[in-house]
Amino acid sequence: MGRRKFFGVLAATATVVAGGCGTPGTGRGAAMDVATFHARRRFAATPSGDIAYVEQGQGRVALFIHGVPLNGLHWRNVMAELHGVRRCIALDLMGLGYTRIAPGQDVSFVAQAQMVREFIDALGIDQVDLIANDSGGAVAQLFAVDNPKRLRTLTLTNCDVHDNWPPELIKPSILAARNGTLIERYERLIDEPELRYERFARAYADPRVLTDEIYRAYIDPLRATAESRDNFHRYWTSFDNVQTVRIESRLRELHVPTLVVWALDDVFFDVKWAHWLGRTIPGTVKVVALPGAKLFFPEDRPQALLSPLWEFLWSEGRSA
Repeated sequence: MGRRKFFGVLAATATVVAGGCGTPGTGRGAAMDVATFHARRRFAATPSGDIAYVEQGQGRVALFIHGVPLNGLHWRNVMAELHGVRRCIALDLMGLGYTRIAPGQDVSFVAQAQMVREFIDALGIDQVDLIANDSGGAVAQLFAVDNPKRLRTLTLTNCDVHDNWPPELIKPSILAARNGTLIERYERLIDEPELRYERFARAYADPRVLTDEIYRAYIDPLRATAESRDNFHRYWTSFDNVQTVRIESRLRELHVPTLVVWALDDVFFDVKWAHWLGRTIPGTVKVVALPGAKLFFPEDRPQALLSPLWEFLWSEGRSA
């Protein structure tokens, strides 16, 4: 189908109106609290491991992929709005969250993309609307070029693209992971909320979203056992942008309807990469830039994503 690409800046908070972007049919409501999210967690057995996931809602599947050091809880606020029109599923990547894997299991982005295919196969899902952030965005791109027919739509937010990663700012963390000490840095922030807010202010416009309970829901599974600590460190040390550089030619052949939504105040991934994706992926419908938002905006600024996302899903649904 013919598509126009729109490149511009959207102040999402100015366009979001009551009732879920002003469009009937959204599942507007309170997000699951941590206890409810934990209670709803299930595991899908795959060749890569037992993949943890939480789902909410019914209908066509929207699959959410998080970044580091987070897990599926990152998407709770977006799921709360979309569950009336989508079966929202948030999984935990290998090496992060509550997913259980064998010792030495490959946790590279290529392996994660393979796991995503195994995961939807295990759940008997044919197609998904795939929505991703941070390192999950790289996994989504790798999955997309290998499995375009499994996607109805693709939504990419600030993420690893081509050779833009790992960002300079996280290279000390990679070194700490190699030394086996990175998890200790995160542990020290459990009982130091003000320091935690200061450290995570680079990734969140409102780092106070990381309450003690939310932060522990992210960090506790990473430090639970010697094996989980090792898996977490291996996630970081597997970073190699050759995985995404080598798919550029395949992205240029990707006609899956694609939305790119990018936080402008992100110190890790410059907005030029949003436009790179828009130029490179022929299926791109729209590139939206968000003033005042940072890397993990789907968690602390969910409406900034929901406004363009709902419009995109609604439009593509009518065109299908």
